[in-house]
Formats: sequence, structure tokens, C-alpha cells
Amino acid sequence: MSLWSDVIGILSAFGSGDAWTISKSLSTQGVWVVGTLATVLGGLIVSVLYSRFPLIDRHFERSVMVYTYLAIAIIIFVEVIRRFAFSVQAPWSTTLPPVLFLVMTWFGCSYNIRLRTHLAFAEFRNAMPRSLQMLCLSLDAVLWLGFCVIVVVTGTRVTVNSASNFQILAGTDNFMQWWYLVTVPIAFILMAGRVMENWLEDFTNFRRGEQLIRPTVIGAD
Repeated sequence: MSLWSDVIGILSAFGSGDAWTISKSLSTQGVWVVGTLATVLGGLIVSVLYSRFPLIDRHFERSVMVYTYLAIAIIIFVEVIRRFAFSVQAPWSTTLPPVLFLVMTWFGCSYNIRLRTHLAFAEFRNAMPRSLQMLCLSLDAVLWLGFCVIVVVTGTRVTVNSASNFQILAGTDNFMQWWYLVTVPIAFILMAGRVMENWLEDFTNFRRGEQLIRPTVIGAD
């Protein structure tokens, strides 16, 4: 009964909108129940959204990666010139690019799941019977979802803790750290949606007798 009380307390804390209250509520074990539900339900919503809007499905994560990469390159290029040519440099120019790189990385992970360019052992699995191939693909989905739940829970804790302590990005006056830390749980909810999308595709191919394991190439469309 205490676990469900913790869950209700977490939901009430989020309803209050107070960072310190939320941070305190996330220290209970109920956070794993809430985190699991948020990851699964969020992933389902994302997978439905991707299926209804193919443009978002194809371009959202790639757009985030491209524009954050361009922002990193522009900041470094401009600030190097300013530093060596004019002996001036923005104090945030050495702290913001790593932040943008992290954002690019997490959203890139989500897109990588969709492309199936992670370790899939395709050559080994192609030699298996179809039932074992489907079992391996289902195990992949379970493991990825478990990984997403862990990151969503821990990432949310770090984000809320940062907000409750009013942590500011070094080199800035009012850029809060939680503004970019919140992209971590968001990216892994998107990843959960990609995992569900892939598993549904695999299950459909299994029922239709189509090929389950396909070779993948990094950077392919």
C-alpha cells in the first residue's frame, strides 16, 4: 500500500509544479512505477504519432541532430576567430557546445534504434529459425525498454534536482541546467517509441512470413 501512496505522492507533486516537492517525491520507490508507466505510455503515444505523421517520423530526430551540430560548429568557429584575432571570448562558448553535443547524442540514439544500426548480430541471427529470430527481436525490445525506463527515471531525478537547486550553466547568467537535462528523459521516451515501432514491424513481418533480419548500414535512410 505504501508503494501506491508513493505513486500518488509523485503525481500530486508534479501537479503542484514545485521543483523541490517533486525532487523529494522522486526519492521514493514509487518513482519506478511512475517512470515505467510514463515510458511505456509515452512510447505508445510517440509510436502512434510517428505512424500518423510520416514527416515527423523521417525528419524530427535528424533535424535535431543536424541543427545542434551546426550550432556547435558555428559557436566553435566564431569563438576561435574572436579569441585569436580579437582577444575576446564569450564565457559560455566552452560550456554550451558540450551541452548541445549531448542533446545531439541522445536524439541520435533514438534515430539509431529506428535504423537498427546498433549491435544486432545480423549474420548470426540469420542462421536461426524464424521463431528464434523473433524471440531475439522481442528480447531486444524488452531490454531496450528496460534501459529506457532506467534512464527516464534517473534522468528525471537529475533534472528535477537541478531545477530545485537553481543550477545555472557555467558561463551564463540565467541559462538553467535543467533546460537541457530534461532532453534526456524526453529523448529516451522517443527511443521507447522507436522500440515499439520496430517490434510491431517485426511482429507483422513474422506473421506474414516476410524476412525478419535485414542488413543495415549506418547513415542509410
